[in-house]
Amino acid sequence: MNPVIMPAMPTKYNDQATVLRELMSDKKGAPLLKDKITGLRSIAILSGKGGVGKSNVAVNLALALADKGLNVALLDADLGLANIDILFGVTPKFNLGHVVRGEKEMSEVVFKVGERVSIIPGGAGLKELAELDEQSQSLMVNRLSFLEEETDLLIIDTSAGIHKNVLSFAMSSDMVMLITTPEPTAIRDSYGVLKSLCLSTNGAISIGLVVNMASDEKEAFFVAERITSASEQFLSFKVPYLGCVLWDAKIRESVKKRKPLLLHETESVSFPYFRALAQKIYESSEEGQLSKKPAKRDTFLLRLLRQGGNKEK
Repeated sequence: MNPVIMPAMPTKYNDQATVLRELMSDKKGAPLLKDKITGLRSIAILSGKGGVGKSNVAVNLALALADKGLNVALLDADLGLANIDILFGVTPKFNLGHVVRGEKEMSEVVFKVGERVSIIPGGAGLKELAELDEQSQSLMVNRLSFLEEETDLLIIDTSAGIHKNVLSFAMSSDMVMLITTPEPTAIRDSYGVLKSLCLSTNGAISIGLVVNMASDEKEAFFVAERITSASEQFLSFKVPYLGCVLWDAKIRESVKKRKPLLLHETESVSFPYFRALAQKIYESSEEGQLSKKPAKRDTFLLRLLRQGGNKEK
């Protein structure tokens, strides 16, 4: 597999990115998941409200899955408050908009932060991508195929809430991971997201629930049970509980340091929970949620393209 081409970045951030890659290259002997998950698959990370740690879950899940042998790309699809680059302590120069406008190739936009983890800054490019006409869409196919060749799994970090763009991202993904916390407002808003997704897709969507910032596993299970029970009773929709991540002061510290927790805090409270969540994704792949190879080039960004084309008809 050819290495991802990194765009140039300011000198002051170069050392940080180098340290990240060195930390990640130290991982040895990871069992390969590549045989389990074939083709480029996608997981959209959603939440009903902001402040539930959605981006931290996305980043650390990506790192945990990379340790299992997957080449993972993180697409920052928060159109208002993109922050994946901040969490890694880097500053990509280009975003997806440059690809949509034909100014850059996809290989120049994908920003590699480790041996198996890359960032794709979305920016306004995602909105532009969804609004292309059919002629422009056809020109984008070859540019986007770079992702399928170089990446096994795409994780999409979306905006909070259930805005029009978030709905499109969720419907274009193979799986949705819904993040909530034990806060009553977060629980309520999570159910609102579930309801919107179920109504928009007639229940034809794969969603898993994760409870973040729980005080313990018992509290997390109680929160999950409230949401899954309500979903089954009022929406006739079963939502698998994927697991939890306990509240951890080390995560806040890692944000301040601009260095993801899984790269340096192996003894932290939340570390094993991110690992367990990655293992749950592995188990889901064995059950067929992620292991079925999609049609050629039928990936997240191309499904998003088709949604834009369908709006024109």
